[in-house]
Amino acid sequence: MAPWRLIGVQRDDGVDEPEMSDEALVALTRIDPTAFALLYRRYAPAVFQYCDRCLGDRPAAEDVTSAVFLRALAAFPTYRDTGHTFRSWLFAIAHNAIIDARRARRPIESLDSAIELADRAASPEDLALIALERRDITRLLARLSPDQRAVLELRLQDLSDKEIAVALGRSPGAVRTVQYRAVQRLRALLAADAGEEVRCVAR
Repeated sequence: MAPWRLIGVQRDDGVDEPEMSDEALVALTRIDPTAFALLYRRYAPAVFQYCDRCLGDRPAAEDVTSAVFLRALAAFPTYRDTGHTFRSWLFAIAHNAIIDARRARRPIESLDSAIELADRAASPEDLALIALERRDITRLLARLSPDQRAVLELRLQDLSDKEIAVALGRSPGAVRTVQYRAVQRLRALLAADAGEEVRCVAR
């Protein structure tokens, strides 16, 4: 039976097969390398979203996403599940590919660009969501330290502390510490930007 029949693909009788776990797909790919396409299909949207958020440039994000899966495919024979999830391993590759892409290009936006935030009464979480919807989150994250930015970018992809730790080569405790400081810094930036917005409107 072709591996495509094993995950979320309709059978000839129109019935959907149950979805396989990452571990099962990894095992299947070791037997049949073409099954890597199933892992690609599962994670390509999330990896692209991560790259797009980090780079703020859709064409660059598309290129880096392709590079991530090419690297993953080339490195797959060396992948071993030693308590690390496939997702954390893949996002470690994505993190490194993004670092390479950032080093290879000049900044395309001023890091001092103002962030438009309208509702002063909103919570920092609500303000962050507004900024994300306006694609200003890239500029906001750029104002954090590199460690803080890396942790929050991965957190926005719903990775756990442990998965982020694997992706960044840190301990889960260190990740939690960096995340706490990042949230505090983010709150300060959001408050400062909201105050600046009010001052500009009052002039």
